[in-house]
Amino acid sequence: MKLEELNTSTTPTWCPGCGNYGILSAMKNAIVKLGIKSKDLVITSGIGCSGKVPYWIRCYGFNGLHGRPLPLAVAIKLVNPELTVIAHGGDGDGYSEGTNHFIHTMRRNIDITYVVHNNQIYGLTTGQTSPTSDKDNRFITKSTPYGNPERAFNPLTVAIASGATFVARGFAGDVLHLTELFVQAIKHKGAALVDVLQPCISFNKKNTFAWFRERVYKLEDEKHDFSDKMKAYMKASEWGNKIPIGLFYKEDYEVEVGQKVIDEDLSRIDISSIMGMMK
Repeated sequence: MKLEELNTSTTPTWCPGCGNYGILSAMKNAIVKLGIKSKDLVITSGIGCSGKVPYWIRCYGFNGLHGRPLPLAVAIKLVNPELTVIAHGGDGDGYSEGTNHFIHTMRRNIDITYVVHNNQIYGLTTGQTSPTSDKDNRFITKSTPYGNPERAFNPLTVAIASGATFVARGFAGDVLHLTELFVQAIKHKGAALVDVLQPCISFNKKNTFAWFRERVYKLEDEKHDFSDKMKAYMKASEWGNKIPIGLFYKEDYEVEVGQKVIDEDLSRIDISSIMGMMK
């Protein structure tokens, strides 16, 4: 695979400087590193700025409803387990409308990768508070004119508590680091979450590239033990002056066993009679 083979005839229309460009670059880099051919790759997406990813990577794609990229991804993987299936969504898409799908996809541990473009704002609808917006009386948006009074939803702790077997966080301002996280997530045999801190330069004036660069640090630099679930949960709870990025939690043995059971169950299903009725 060569990088240019993933290009499409259309040009991304995100705002200049948007963090989504970093995610798109890292995703393409990861696909090339892994040698995944376009015919073997499916990307699903929901509604929002992140929803256009399938338009700008040459592969099979399905741009679905708001909050629904995960059921699409799971269904595609179950029908054809040989495919590499990646779901892309936003924080409003996946952690509000799609919260139920998020929890149960992590619990079921089907072998897909979920990339969330977390800009902590509803960007496509021009700047309302999202589930991951910081609780801050200075966080003024169209939906919170007196600041945001609610605590932010923490996708990492929810994923870990739900039984996810690969939980990571990246930063759109560090494409090389994000590329490696995507590579690890796609290779992982089980449900993998990569929540990406993705600054929205147009509507989120607090969580900017500069704001994150002052705070983010890499878990691998601290030799974090990603096999320890409780330590992972504690690290995932950090937010403020220090914000960790990297691999928080990974579970191998049970994932392989779980996926083997899923594959065996699928191999026993005979849908020929159902197909006959559909004809």
